[in-house]
Amino acid sequence: MTKHGQLADFLQARRGLLHPEDIGLRTYGERRRVPGLRREELAMLAGISAPYYARLEQGQSRNASREVLDAIATALRLDESERAHLHQLARAPKRGRAAPRPRPEHLPPATGALLAAIGGTPAIVVGRRSDVLAWNTQGHALFAGHLDRDGPDEPGRRPNMARSVFLDAHTRDLYVDWPAKARAVVGNLRLTAGRYPDDPLLAALVGELTMRSPEFATMWADHRILACDVADYAMHHPTVGPLTVTQQTLQSPQGDGPALVVATAAPGSPSATALKLLAHAGGPGEAARPPRGAEPRPA
Repeated sequence: MTKHGQLADFLQARRGLLHPEDIGLRTYGERRRVPGLRREELAMLAGISAPYYARLEQGQSRNASREVLDAIATALRLDESERAHLHQLARAPKRGRAAPRPRPEHLPPATGALLAAIGGTPAIVVGRRSDVLAWNTQGHALFAGHLDRDGPDEPGRRPNMARSVFLDAHTRDLYVDWPAKARAVVGNLRLTAGRYPDDPLLAALVGELTMRSPEFATMWADHRILACDVADYAMHHPTVGPLTVTQQTLQSPQGDGPALVVATAAPGSPSATALKLLAHAGGPGEAARPPRGAEPRPA
């Protein structure tokens, strides 16, 4: 799908989430054929002409100014992440040859070294499509102890966290409030799709999840955006029992490259004790094993 196709879908979906009573518009009991606001009502709120807004929503206008987009974002009551996403979708696509098939992502040496340096804390490195590029012992034990520890080492076998959240029963049972985790995954994929609209591997992942998970299809259709850098999750781990962790996603300011996801717990809490126990979940010798890409280079 092109960026303009995504823009049209996003505007239509978000307009459908607003209702006349949300903006103080009285309808006097009239029957409305479509859910949410009409195009002309949204255009009036944004202070632009209805025909122009219609062309924008239909993907027929490619050069909306920043001021117009900000006005539409305000009318749609978008938050900062959603506003930035709207601007991303509205950028004119570059013309030229079709984008080449992306190469498999790799673990940068610096990120691998950072992962090794925080060996006492559960952490995983994920690519832009949520493929797991590496994890330490505690990260593997916390998020996917039922999967092969060496899975991330081979691009063709890498676990995918979005796929696991929706299609893996173990991961689904791991989160007490699974819908909250699922919405965070979908919101993050939406942001990624806005940045990389021509990524065929990302499109294939979304297509697979849409076909195999009705819950994903429903969440994907409403175009909600969720930049989830820090979030608390109650979990029920099959080995160490109930715990609550704070998941933090650390990424470069440019938003490209892999992200490091770290799970922590309040110091001295039962959850912190449970996380420490995960160091022994991988068996003897696992705690000292560095992730591939973090090994010291020969002199």
